[in-house]
Amino acid sequence: MTAAIEAHGLVKIYETRSGPVRALDGVDLVVPQGTILGLLGPNGAGKTTAVRILTTLLAPDGGTATVAGFDIVAQSEEVRRNIGLSGQYAAVDEYLTGRENLTMIGKLYHLGTRRARERAEALLEQFSLTEAADRPVKGYSGGMRRRLDLAGALVAQPPVLFLDEPTTGLDPRSRIELWDVIAGLVRDGTTLLLTTQYLEEADLLADEIAVVDHGRVIARGTSEQLKAQVGGERVEVVLTAAEDVPVAAAALQPAGGEAPVIDTAARTVTLPAAEGAQSLVAAVRLLGEQDIAVSDVALRRPTLDDVFLTLTGTHAPTEEAE
Repeated sequence: MTAAIEAHGLVKIYETRSGPVRALDGVDLVVPQGTILGLLGPNGAGKTTAVRILTTLLAPDGGTATVAGFDIVAQSEEVRRNIGLSGQYAAVDEYLTGRENLTMIGKLYHLGTRRARERAEALLEQFSLTEAADRPVKGYSGGMRRRLDLAGALVAQPPVLFLDEPTTGLDPRSRIELWDVIAGLVRDGTTLLLTTQYLEEADLLADEIAVVDHGRVIARGTSEQLKAQVGGERVEVVLTAAEDVPVAAAALQPAGGEAPVIDTAARTVTLPAAEGAQSLVAAVRLLGEQDIAVSDVALRRPTLDDVFLTLTGTHAPTEEAE
């Protein structure tokens, strides 16, 4: 399958008062045409820097990359003609109406007045913005602004689309609506590179996920392949008191066969469940023998959060942390 995005050894170094910082440290990426690659990683991992380089907004300090078959440095104008970009913050003019925003973008792409208006009408309908089309954007909700911003990235019908944390700050309903739109774009043949901190977003949308940390790709694969790296089923215990976490971990080690993973702040102890439900029963018995109070105990499959924790040493950030 032809690669719509291909990067080899991308490096970006920022000079700071404390010395040089390698925001990207040899990143390799391949995104086949008509698929979604999810870039998953903590704050400061290098996701946005990678997007800025691939969309020609930043020059790399090392490595090479092509987008839609064009070199991002030598053929930057051709790259820009073949991509759409929606950043972390909606880049719309709040004093113009939704229709005026999209028409203006079409004219900037040299579509001509008539074609620009046609694209604006089609996108307003596609993104359920027709009723609000003639209202100033400053009166739009956050979800409506994000949809308008994404519509703007699609005015020129680019074959490759970059979405940098497109659903950050949206309520659950708006997020789900935007996921539906994104999935529809890929069904129609668009190639997408999506950066996200939302594990369920990567799980639902991405054909393949690359986990980025400290400027490097530390793991890649499908959601199921990444989950398989952290083992099978797990017993997760939520304790009533945080001070009981180390005691519970010591008590539970015989049930898992190895040192459990603990999270004192979340009052959780997690251990492998090699024998499935029998491991759960054994865990409950061991905790009961120590009179350790438990709020919840469950048997579950690995999640992308487990992958994140195993690979980066921390849970994925919450929306509040962002």
